[in-house]
Amino acid sequence: MEPLRQILDQIKFAAIEIPRIHIKDIIEIFIIAFLIYRLISWIKDTRAWTLFKGILVIFLMWAIALFFQLNTILWILSNTISVGIIAVLIVFQPELRRALEQLGRGSFLSSLLTLEEYRERQQERISSQSAEAIIRAVEEMSQTKTGALIAIEQEVKLGEYERTGIIVDAKISSQLLLNIFENKTPLHDGAVIIRDNRIAAATCYLPLTDSLEVSKELGTRHRAALGLSEVSDSIIIVVSEETGKISVASGGNLVRNVNREYLKSQLTYIPKRKIDKKKLVLWKGRRKHE
Repeated sequence: MEPLRQILDQIKFAAIEIPRIHIKDIIEIFIIAFLIYRLISWIKDTRAWTLFKGILVIFLMWAIALFFQLNTILWILSNTISVGIIAVLIVFQPELRRALEQLGRGSFLSSLLTLEEYRERQQERISSQSAEAIIRAVEEMSQTKTGALIAIEQEVKLGEYERTGIIVDAKISSQLLLNIFENKTPLHDGAVIIRDNRIAAATCYLPLTDSLEVSKELGTRHRAALGLSEVSDSIIIVVSEETGKISVASGGNLVRNVNREYLKSQLTYIPKRKIDKKKLVLWKGRRKHE
């Protein structure tokens, strides 16, 4: 009987030591987990994703060094962390600035406070008529050696670059594109941004690539196309003014001298996220058209 009483006493003691979990603790855990998830989702669409993976590798090295008491490695890591933080702030200043701008506009905050179920599927980002109009215009400009730069927006919004140009907001047509890029016309210099089957803006300035591996043969248009493809998921079409060759930039890569079939495949096979209509909304203000 005595051993049984000791077991019961131990069970009671263990029960007393278990901390109580309150509703607010569950809410805090949920909010923190959700914020981390949204932060990782945002980082994944920027250059900072590579940095994030590097940080995970360094953290793993630190954990191994701590476990095996590798004092030299621990000393090196502890003395380079402060310098590394400053370096990260300098290198990824554009991404941090863009995040703060989104926070100021409320788009980042609204995305944090809105739970949406996304279903990923492959479908046409632009209509077949719009794609055909773009291809016809590009082919004609290629024959006449008319320089052109066309950026097709996808998930990453190009509003900050659109504001550097002139708002057009017109239906896509080959004739309109030819008129825009006609030499010596007011809108020919700069890039055209296409969003949702419409020409959103013209004469837009795009970021130039900083890559040292870019061929010296490439001009400003190609560097701008590469630069935008490095910081967004856009498809950028370039027509060389010197050679008339057509190039396509996406994902930080530039494919030169493409044919009609390749161009059509790029325009008609662009992944698009469809937002499920079933949503759980914590707070949602009125959305403005972007």
